[in-house]
Amino acid sequence: MQQVQAVVAKAQGAPVELVTINVPDPGPGEAVVQVQACGVCHTDLHYREGGINDEFPFLLGHEAAGVVEAVGEGVTEVAPGDFVVLNWRAVCGECRACKRGDLQYCFNTHNATQKMTLEDGTELSPALGIGAFAEKTLVAAGQCTKVDPEARPAAVGLLGCGVMAGIGAAINTGQVGRGQSIAVIGCGGVGVAAVAGAALAGASPIIAVDIDPQKLEAARRLGATHTVDSSQADVVEEVKRICAETYEGAEGADVVVEAVGRPETWKQAFYARDLAGTVVLVGVPTPDMVVPDLPLIDVFGRGGSLKSSWYGDCLPSRDFPMLVDLYRQGRLDLDAFVTEEIGIGDVEAAFEKMHGGNVLRSVVVL
Repeated sequence: MQQVQAVVAKAQGAPVELVTINVPDPGPGEAVVQVQACGVCHTDLHYREGGINDEFPFLLGHEAAGVVEAVGEGVTEVAPGDFVVLNWRAVCGECRACKRGDLQYCFNTHNATQKMTLEDGTELSPALGIGAFAEKTLVAAGQCTKVDPEARPAAVGLLGCGVMAGIGAAINTGQVGRGQSIAVIGCGGVGVAAVAGAALAGASPIIAVDIDPQKLEAARRLGATHTVDSSQADVVEEVKRICAETYEGAEGADVVVEAVGRPETWKQAFYARDLAGTVVLVGVPTPDMVVPDLPLIDVFGRGGSLKSSWYGDCLPSRDFPMLVDLYRQGRLDLDAFVTEEIGIGDVEAAFEKMHGGNVLRSVVVL
């Protein structure tokens, strides 16, 4: 066992604390990773606010890259010294989804068996089974995905959650491609990543929708061909107009990604898609949210697909190395998502900046 500094949320709504925690030596199937960088994701704030569950204290942080320090018995997929991006989908290979070949829907993803603890022995709940706002963390070895060691940790670590969620929502879940149009509603980190994914796939037009001019400008830098300020224009009508200018007869976008997670923006997405188009919900709603007054005849009459996207329907072993290679080739600008690099003691301040909406990602660098 060793002791390291880490960021912990001890009670709902209380400011996070930088404390000393105990990290066990890795057991069978486990690995200890020296964390080099970890993004401050909105999901971590959800944990702090009690929006995930009430299993406090939480060891926050999950969007991370680092170097494997030690592995336990039976681990063959990674070895000490490997540069890895951490993931929260370590597929089990045994559940129904895995056996039918849908590993991206694994029902029983692996986490470390042992628990990290506070100094007094209180067990910690690691965010998404990772807990990477820490100098070192204990994870299941399957949560470590080897990537090019020359890549910048602060950039590629973001594939661990938000950037992968957005890129995957467009490419894996929405399956957007050449000759197709896409609109992305909500241009925070996940939404802008969906824009970047659509650009990689060759979609056009790529329409970014938000109320914040800074976010719309970020979306344009990452590949948006059009932007819509939803505080000034009717989103549905604008998306329809833009798509009709490109494709005669289009009545909306082929794919609409909703990256906000609110009923009103989901309804915009529903009505902004073309007939037989696809809506992808990647924004995470709260449990009390419902979509009111949606006529069932509209669901039937418009056809197409209404999907949710979990982690961008990714397979880390397949997608992370590919996307890191694209980054290294200059075809995917992951550096553009890193608004600022901060210290491990600055997470609470990063949460406040998140409310202001003027950052894509604050990244803790250790």
